[in-house]
Amino acid sequence: MSIDESIDAPRPGGRRRDGFAKSDSRGASEPGDTAPDEDETAEPTGVEPILSDLAAAAEMEAEPAKRRDLTMVRRIAITAWVLFMVWQITVYGLAFDRTRLIVLLCLGLIAASIGRRKIITVLLDWAPFALILMLYDWTRNIAQIIQVPVAWHLAPDVDKAIFGVVPTVWLQAHLKEPSAPWWEVLTSIVYMSFFVVPYAVAAVLWLRDRATWRRFAACFIAATFLGLVGYTFVPAAPPWAAARCTSAEVADGPREAICMTTPQATEPGGILGPINPSHADAAPYVERISARGWEFLHIHVASDLIQIGQGKSNLVAAIPSLHAGLTMLLALFMWPRVKALGKTLFMGYALAMAFTLVYTAEHYVFDILLGWALAAAVIAVYQIIEHKIIGPRQRRKAAEADGISDESAGAEAPAT
Repeated sequence: MSIDESIDAPRPGGRRRDGFAKSDSRGASEPGDTAPDEDETAEPTGVEPILSDLAAAAEMEAEPAKRRDLTMVRRIAITAWVLFMVWQITVYGLAFDRTRLIVLLCLGLIAASIGRRKIITVLLDWAPFALILMLYDWTRNIAQIIQVPVAWHLAPDVDKAIFGVVPTVWLQAHLKEPSAPWWEVLTSIVYMSFFVVPYAVAAVLWLRDRATWRRFAACFIAATFLGLVGYTFVPAAPPWAAARCTSAEVADGPREAICMTTPQATEPGGILGPINPSHADAAPYVERISARGWEFLHIHVASDLIQIGQGKSNLVAAIPSLHAGLTMLLALFMWPRVKALGKTLFMGYALAMAFTLVYTAEHYVFDILLGWALAAAVIAVYQIIEHKIIGPRQRRKAAEADGISDESAGAEAPAT
C-alpha cells in the first residue's frame, strides 16, 4: 500500500477509493474532484523532470483538466517529512507542546496536499484552530486572578459516596508496586498520548474531508473552553495533591499550598488517608505515578520532561477532566464514522484513559464522569445544530442549485 493510499486522500479526478467524491461544507466537491473530460489528453506521468514540478507544487491549483500530475513530488515530500519527524523526535523528543505539534502536523499536511488541494488551505484551516487553542493556553490560569477557593474535599467525598471508597486509593493499594512494573509503561503511554492522538486524528480527518474536520475542530474547541469555565469557577485538587496535604493545611482552600510540593503529607496519606499496599515496600500513601512507566524503560528524559510540564500547569484544574472529556469526545464523534474495529479502538482508548487517570492519581472518578458528561453535551448540541440548522441549509442550497440548473437546461433546449 502506498503512502497516498494509507491516508485515503482524494486522487486527481476527485474519486476516493470508496467511489464517492469528497465534498466540502457546502456540499460541493473540493477543487480537483471533477474528473477531466474524456476528450482531454492527459499529460503523461514521469515525462517532466521532478525538479521542474516543484514550482507547480507550490502554486495554487489549476483547473482539474489542466492539473499536473505531482504524485512523485508528493511522495518525496511526505518521505522527507517522515525523515524530518524522525530527526525531531531523536533530537528533541516527542512533541508534547501543542504549538510545536500543530506546526509539525501542518508541515505533513502541506506535503500530503501537493497536487491534491491548494496548499494555502492548510493555513486557512489550521491557523485559526491553533490561534484559538493558544488563546486557551494564555487564559487557562485566569482562575489565579479570580481566586476562587479550591474544593479539596468535593471530589473525594463524591467518590466515597458512590463507591464506599476512593477508587484511586483502592487501586494503588492493590496494584501499585515499589517500582514501576512493565504494565505501567502502558499507563504512561496512554496518559501522554492525550497530547498527540486528538491532533493526529484531526489531521487525518482534514485530509479525508475538510467539512468533517471543521465540525470536529468546533466540538474540540467548545469542549476545551467549557472545561476552562469549569475549573475556573470550581477549582479542585487532584488525588496526588490531596494525599500530600492534610485538612488543616488546606482549610482555607489555597491554590498553591506548600504541602503540594512535598513528597508526602505530614500525616501519611493526607486528606485521603494511609493505604495498606498489597505489595511489600510500596509507599503507604497515594502517589502521582503517571510518568513512572518511562522509568521502567529507562527513558528518564521523558519522565523529567513530563514532570516539568506538570509543574508548569494549573495544579488545581481537576474538574472536569479534559483528558477524559476530550478522549470521550473523540470516541463519540468518530462512532458513526468508523466500523466496528474503529468503534472498539476509540471507545477502548477513552476507557483506558479513564483507568489511567484514576490509577495514577491524576483525577478522581467524579472528574472523569464530569468530563464524559461535557463531551456528551457538546456532541448532543452539535447534532442538534447539524440536523436543525446546517442540514436544512445545505438541502435548501442544493435545491436552489438544482432549480437554476433546470432553468438553464430549459432555456438552452431547442424550440419544437
